[in-house]
Amino acid sequence: MGVAFPGESAEYRAARDRLLSDEIELRRAMEAVAAARRALPPGGTVAEDYVFRGQGAEGDATDVRLSELFAPGKDSLVIYSFMFPRDPGDERPAPAFGRTAQLPLAEGPCPSCVALLDQLEGAAEHATQQINLAVVAKAPLSRVVAFAEERGWRRLRLLSSAANSYNRDYLAETAEGHQRPMLNVFHRDGETIRHLWGSELFYAPSDPGQDPRHVGTLEPVWNLFDLTPTGRPADWDEQLRYS
Repeated sequence: MGVAFPGESAEYRAARDRLLSDEIELRRAMEAVAAARRALPPGGTVAEDYVFRGQGAEGDATDVRLSELFAPGKDSLVIYSFMFPRDPGDERPAPAFGRTAQLPLAEGPCPSCVALLDQLEGAAEHATQQINLAVVAKAPLSRVVAFAEERGWRRLRLLSSAANSYNRDYLAETAEGHQRPMLNVFHRDGETIRHLWGSELFYAPSDPGQDPRHVGTLEPVWNLFDLTPTGRPADWDEQLRYS
């Protein structure tokens, strides 16, 4: 293509051109997977119009049904299950301030989920021009809202599933009640709501040295690491705060 950067060697250019061919094939594979996802047969009908707790127009707590998460003219709904409370074995530090910092560590939010939601907070205004987006946590709504305020989230639609079985039904909660970071997509067809897709890669076997990457294509942070010579750090994980 005649592309070159200042100071590069012929060896570098030859290797970069070979890598470019691999990147083109990766792009094609990603497009093929996306097309196959869109072409899935109709998923299971959502049998229950789950009732969540959310914030009303005046900021008061109110019941919100799953069907009410679909805005007029938008028939796709993406729900991320926020691990709040975090996994019992997660000992990363709690927030440094606010009401959330006063919770027992095991009842606080998952730092990795928070890192993803920090990124989705920025994308939400753009994404919601075309789709519906919601974040569901098992924690009481008051805790979810308090943490969102402390974190500075303003665009994410936050809900509590403390009083329903959504998490358990859609693979975001274990039999022991531990929360899991599932992302599920639903589609509305007339009066019928169906499950379209879930990030089941979370439960699939991982290759050595890899985490599940079930929402890997959504995470700018880890994908940015992939662009560097050192790649994804093996001894680092997201935190609620950094020194």
